[in-house]
Amino acid sequence: MLERKSILITGASGGLGALVAGQLAAEGAHVVALGRRRSAAADDFLQHDLATPEGIEAAAGAVANGRWDILINLAGVQHFGPVEAEDPQDLLAGYLVNLVAPIRLTQAVLPGMRARGSGQIVNIGSIFGSINFAHFATYSSAKAGLRGFSQALRRELAGTGVDVTYVAPRAVRTAMVSDRVLEFAKLTQMRIDPPEATARRIVSAIHARRRDVYLGFPEAFFVRLNALLPDLVDRALSANDRKAAQLFAR
Repeated sequence: MLERKSILITGASGGLGALVAGQLAAEGAHVVALGRRRSAAADDFLQHDLATPEGIEAAAGAVANGRWDILINLAGVQHFGPVEAEDPQDLLAGYLVNLVAPIRLTQAVLPGMRARGSGQIVNIGSIFGSINFAHFATYSSAKAGLRGFSQALRRELAGTGVDVTYVAPRAVRTAMVSDRVLEFAKLTQMRIDPPEATARRIVSAIHARRRDVYLGFPEAFFVRLNALLPDLVDRALSANDRKAAQLFAR
């Protein structure tokens, strides 16, 4: 199904992205990684820094004239801690990587997809984009923006032959999960999934051209509950929020 498909993926040098890129390449797709570091799992590499406005524009220009069947926006960065403690430069870079870059790259590849009447935009969000966790405020809000963009774009592209897939994993055991996040997970019994299983689910969603995929239970249930009864979720999470706050009061 993916044989000879031309796939552009960001974040392919990370623990999750490398697995996704490797699975796609193993199926015969031509995988091009875009980012700061080369990925051994991809066939080709475009070096651009998605943490700066200039880097995003250079990346968009580099891919605008390519013939892309699938764009996978997987690159992400995360801050865990009180929002006032986040370095302003890191805050800006987080929104650029997590939200602005996916939208700008989508802009760049869409004209070609529309002209051919086929294509797929795959945005890798997070459960945190639907259940906006304390101490992950900027990450949660950026992923919430990506979720909203995916939904709006899907409606905009209805009938064009271009599909939009949004996949929201819960926490994945990669380098992005710091020691302090691991400590928080232990305190709150937050589940952290192995990257291999999450990568398989992402590739499966791409195959099926799924619309929205939320990974993990009970997190996927809480996504629906939070949309209907956010006050109830506030109360359910309050004890864990207090435990997280203790990590930063030491």
